[in-house]
Amino acid sequence: MGLGAAYDLAHNSEGVEAVTVADVDEARARAVAETLGDARVRPARADVSDHGRVVELMRGHDVAISCVTYFHNLALARAAVEARTHFCDLGGNNAVVDAELALDPQARAAGVNLVPDCGLAPGMVSVLAAHGAARFARLDELHIRVGGLPERPRPPLDYQIVFSVEGLINEYVERARVIRGGRAVEVESLTELESLDFPEPFGRMEAFQTSGGTSTLPETFAGRVRELDYKTIRYPGHCERFRLLVDLGLAGGDPVEVDGARVAPRRLLGEMLYRHLPADEPDVVLIRLEFVGLLAEGGGAGRLRYDIIDRFDERSGLSAMQRTTSFPASVVAQMMARGETSVRGAVPQERCIPPAAFVAALASRGIRLDESFSERDGEEEERGV
Repeated sequence: MGLGAAYDLAHNSEGVEAVTVADVDEARARAVAETLGDARVRPARADVSDHGRVVELMRGHDVAISCVTYFHNLALARAAVEARTHFCDLGGNNAVVDAELALDPQARAAGVNLVPDCGLAPGMVSVLAAHGAARFARLDELHIRVGGLPERPRPPLDYQIVFSVEGLINEYVERARVIRGGRAVEVESLTELESLDFPEPFGRMEAFQTSGGTSTLPETFAGRVRELDYKTIRYPGHCERFRLLVDLGLAGGDPVEVDGARVAPRRLLGEMLYRHLPADEPDVVLIRLEFVGLLAEGGGAGRLRYDIIDRFDERSGLSAMQRTTSFPASVVAQMMARGETSVRGAVPQERCIPPAAFVAALASRGIRLDESFSERDGEEEERGV
């Protein structure tokens, strides 16, 4: 994801003078810079647990993007405030995001933005939710469905590693935030299985509850919508297979002693997924948002649907997951640097990122939003955005 963000800053940006790619392993940072072949991109070594080094590195930059595992993000956000540098991350954990947003007074005093959860989901879909909701005089329901998938599914899980395994397990085991009957509540992940249809070659897919995808939307839409939820899209059968692993305790975080050695089952499961699931094969990202309510300006009542299907890009070599996760973070970072956010401080992106400009930026990168609207009589109109 760091490579994807740096690629976007080097290829799809205006006014970017320099990009620093930092990693605990400087050789990896150097490899990213060499891959991009842009003199503005330079490597650096930094251990994210070294607060002084991180602050020193952030200073002199307008904005920092965290592409590391979610449990480092709070410390990085604090470093950004100290360095007076705008900051966004790829998120993935509700408690960490809440702690980052609690830094709002410090961020406002420093005159910077802290915008967590800026990847795909959580991330891009939150701004798309704001974009669609603005078209309704009364919004009753908002349903978000997202999946990062291999183009050619293979057993045992019909899934490939497209982002952090730690983040994946976290999404499957933590409780999901939703709005039901107008109230914010939590539900178990890997539950409420449903079917949905996409154009061939995908056809019938499944979707189920996972954590993190709604991010701050339940708070943002409190009192404005009766039903709001997020589910992950997978090939049929995936949920049942992964649920078995969770039910057997293999996603547990407490160490277990076996033959005198202590190991956390979750760490072992993550290692086994890395070893046995494919990675770096052509992938696809499926995104669907559905809004139900009364459209503004006399548009009538019905269902508005947003669809995005993004695929591996052979020209750049970037996966669909890299494009749809890191490009949105880069767009948000550039908006912060240019002063285009509506407010300063630690703010969810759906409250500070201009939705129309964000959608236009995605389109310029080939991430195309298709929309359709069906009225109560069932007639449907489709068009692209």
